[in-house]
Amino acid sequence: MTYATAPQDRIAFPQKLAYGAGAFVNNLLSAAIGGMFIVLNLALGMDPAVVGVIQMIPRLLDWVIDPVMGFVSDHTRSRWGRRRPYIFVGAIASGLVFALLWQVPLGRGHGFYFWWFVVGSNVFYVVYTVFAAPWVGLGYELTPDYHERTRLMGVQNFLGQFAYVVSPWFLWFMSKPEWFAGQMQGAATLAIGIGVLAAGMGVLPALFLRERFGQVRPAGEVAPERLGDKVFGFFSAMKSTLSSRPFLMLCAATFLVFNGFILISSFQSYVIIFYVFGGDQARGAELVGYAGTLGAISTFAVIAIVTQLATRIGKRRAFFVSTGLSMLGYALKWFTYDPAHPWLVLVPTPLLAFGLGGLFTLMPSMIADVVDLDEITSRQRREGTFGAVFWFVVKAGLAAALAGGGFLLNATGFQVGLGGEQAASTITLMRLCDAFIPFVTSGIAIWAIWAYPVSEEAAHATRKELEARRGTGSGSGAAPAAAG
Repeated sequence: MTYATAPQDRIAFPQKLAYGAGAFVNNLLSAAIGGMFIVLNLALGMDPAVVGVIQMIPRLLDWVIDPVMGFVSDHTRSRWGRRRPYIFVGAIASGLVFALLWQVPLGRGHGFYFWWFVVGSNVFYVVYTVFAAPWVGLGYELTPDYHERTRLMGVQNFLGQFAYVVSPWFLWFMSKPEWFAGQMQGAATLAIGIGVLAAGMGVLPALFLRERFGQVRPAGEVAPERLGDKVFGFFSAMKSTLSSRPFLMLCAATFLVFNGFILISSFQSYVIIFYVFGGDQARGAELVGYAGTLGAISTFAVIAIVTQLATRIGKRRAFFVSTGLSMLGYALKWFTYDPAHPWLVLVPTPLLAFGLGGLFTLMPSMIADVVDLDEITSRQRREGTFGAVFWFVVKAGLAAALAGGGFLLNATGFQVGLGGEQAASTITLMRLCDAFIPFVTSGIAIWAIWAYPVSEEAAHATRKELEARRGTGSGSGAAPAAAG
């Protein structure tokens, strides 16, 4: 059964755009803080392994403070709400700190640069999390409607993708000799632009959105007063969150789809260059670029398709369809990556876009439904905690997959010095990994979510119970509508 969205549950399109502005900022800062570090090697001559350590250390702090910030925003009570003050301050602070991070004094030693970026990056991740964790939680509570949540997440994911359209051009911008005396000067200028953009757009969700539960303390929730109570409350919230079976299903599916892709993310380039083009890096890189552009364009279309599909057949089935189409794309790589017909490399790309494009449209919407289910038993609104734990799992898996990808490539026997003369067994193993590791992990993800219990009917029943408990009823009586 499909229920019509009540007028009071709809989010005005300008408000969806305001929330989507946060997604653009979130993705832009995430892409920039990782992508710009290449100039530490190219411009400052730092060892790539040291640069990797610089990037890794702040991630450890990021993993810890994500759940803490989610918990803090859940339990904040102010005249401006639980999330919006943090989003406003965090956006401005993130833009400012990011811009300052890249105003690097030149002519110093590598030790100075190491500590400059380690300390500066840690400060950045703290203020970035102050923005990001409450922003994620805010999205879960903007509407109680099953389908409007999907539409909201479709818009935010669509706008967020623009960050990945512009971020591949950062190195090109920083390296323009006509504009800058060197790459570090280019990085300093780019960082100011990114910082201003992040601050300006990042405050929009705080300014133009309102929280449904900003002033509401559900019955039974007691605010912790003493430090010991707060610490106990934090760990109790983590335990309760991780005991939610539907939530763990969503985390497992995301971990498998996302990190199956990340684990072999570099393999596509290697297969195209060393198999399809026999080691010709110039021609291979060109086709890799075309595939990347086509993938980015396809993702925009995928988000629109999956959003519409989920409102017709439900989120769980939409996940099966989108993930299944990406599996078809992965399998096609085995047949279309052909040295005799190089341009066939582009054929699977639109299908591959269904993997992550569908995943990050559906998962936030499904987590919002799980938060409602959690309130039935916990009697608390814990959007921030659920969002932070979810992204903790994603980030932990990302780090493991990025590290594991390098070991996996070595395990195939690949040697860069051999160029196009790689062993036949190496090429075969690279192709198998590229096509079938994400195929298998995506298949397991479908199995993991097969018994996911929060259907539209169940979500509607949960909402009715919660509104009866709170003594509200806006939209709870929305009439069923014919599917389609």
